Amino acid sequence: MSDVSRQTIPTIRIHIMALDGIVNVNSLFSIALFIGLTWYPTTDLNSMLLASDKACAADADAAEGLIAFHVYSFSSFLFSSLIALALKQAIKISTSGDRGNGGSDSEFFGASMGHVNRVGLRVGTLVSAFGSVFGCGFLMMALVDLVQIKLGRLSCGDLHTFAAIGPLVTLVPSALVIYVFLVLHAFTR
Repeated sequence: MSDVSRQTIPTIRIHIMALDGIVNVNSLFSIALFIGLTWYPTTDLNSMLLASDKACAADADAAEGLIAFHVYSFSSFLFSSLIALALKQAIKISTSGDRGNGGSDSEFFGASMGHVNRVGLRVGTLVSAFGSVFGCGFLMMALVDLVQIKLGRLSCGDLHTFAAIGPLVTLVPSALVIYVFLVLHAFTR
């Protein structure tokens, strides 16, 4: 009875809302990635540079990194969303399977209870959350490459480049650390 336990509907509803949140945020980021991928750097990176010093133009490695990190990020968000959707489907099947009638959505959020593997649900939610974290990290690296293409390489020491990248590399990792600690805290409850 330790692997399979009776869950009350409010607990299941909380898990479903958390999984919905992961899927929704991943969808928004995926849309942003597709918009970002439609802007593809031309072969002449000097023409993309907004700064006046053409010696600070990013090289082809930055353009390759931009595309690669977009793809890595999209893959991570897709992985995370598919795990979250699979968990939601498993919850739906397990809660409607007890009634034997397939269950409608109103019955699903009603007062009945179903067998849900708590360990599987927690591990799946944790894996899905870490997929989102990796996706955000790759997206941040893609944005760093984009800033270097538009404003110049970091090695040139341009104030505008540092002003654009500084908040990005401090705020995003800070938020991800907070998110990871909250997910781990929820995982232990």
